[in-house]
Amino acid sequence: MDLIVGGGVVGLSVAWRLARSGARVTVIDPAPASGASHAAAGMLAPVSEVSYTEEPLLRLGLAALERWPAFAAELEADSGLALDYRTQGTMDLAFGSDDMAALEELAAFMDKLGLPVRRLTGRECRRLEPMLAPSVRGGVLAEGDAWVDPRRVTAALLAALERSGVPVERRRVTELVRDGTAVVGVRLAPDEKTGAGDVVLGDRVVLAAGAWSGGLAGLPVRPVKGQIMRLRSPSPLLGRCVRGMVHGSPVYLVPRGDGELVVGATQEELGFDTRVTAGGLYELLRDARELVPGVTELQVADIEAGLRPCTPDNLPLIGPYGPGLTLATGHHRGGVLLSPLTTALLQGEEGDLAALCSPQRFQTAGQGSI
Repeated sequence: MDLIVGGGVVGLSVAWRLARSGARVTVIDPAPASGASHAAAGMLAPVSEVSYTEEPLLRLGLAALERWPAFAAELEADSGLALDYRTQGTMDLAFGSDDMAALEELAAFMDKLGLPVRRLTGRECRRLEPMLAPSVRGGVLAEGDAWVDPRRVTAALLAALERSGVPVERRRVTELVRDGTAVVGVRLAPDEKTGAGDVVLGDRVVLAAGAWSGGLAGLPVRPVKGQIMRLRSPSPLLGRCVRGMVHGSPVYLVPRGDGELVVGATQEELGFDTRVTAGGLYELLRDARELVPGVTELQVADIEAGLRPCTPDNLPLIGPYGPGLTLATGHHRGGVLLSPLTTALLQGEEGDLAALCSPQRFQTAGQGSI
């Protein structure tokens, strides 16, 4: 039996795929679908999020994006729930002259990589998205990027697992149980009634506990805090995802079909701090208003802070890590995007990409043991 430690979008996706292939699976998480996946915006945007130093992550993102249409269709069929999966693309915008210069350099880098993007003038941006501010200088449209509602995805995964008879143990894992060097199970937090910390044995433990993975297995995975807000309007304010730089500060706006608009997200190195702060929300709303002035008229529906699991090189840890232990963690901003690819890598597919995510890479790079 496979024990999946972690009930976020990655862990639930792994459990669902394994169960579909006939494996016996148990998911262990005290509050499934309530962590970083619940806070995430759900952008499936490897092209518009490309950076100069992360071409390996771009390769992973593009491979994952190709898998999303089939992944979404199969999950909707298995669960009977809609995901609000959308493929209208992402628009990268520039507000000031310096922002525009930086965006033009990025567009040239995208051209060098052969990425399918289209440059837009400010007028063309507003023709595509009429609610944009007159001060928007220009943009780049990544028409192949997509997005999805992560809360719907995790709800659908839980429903599909329930239909398949996969048990979900709502307890916290306190440690991995070993027999010599092999991981043979997990120890659960003490039961409130008995006070006992039960041990659950399995043939394999798949560690997908996000930012908490590091503490369980001594991994270089740290939490990166992200504050995010959800606004509400009677109808969608935007037809596409909008990302922008406002005086050098990044912000994104992700529309839902029901009128919700997700605005995010900060990146803060504050450990396991999940407080929502006035300053963080002010910065998000200030920059979002510069790009889409109408956001200030919308109702605030939700505010939240999540903890992204980040590795030193921003690439995930996916694959075997010693006898009985497999890793599926460290996805940073890309947990939702990379979920279909993660399950494929664990099942032996996409072999040329597996080395990028190998948990052994920090040792071979001379960065010490993990």
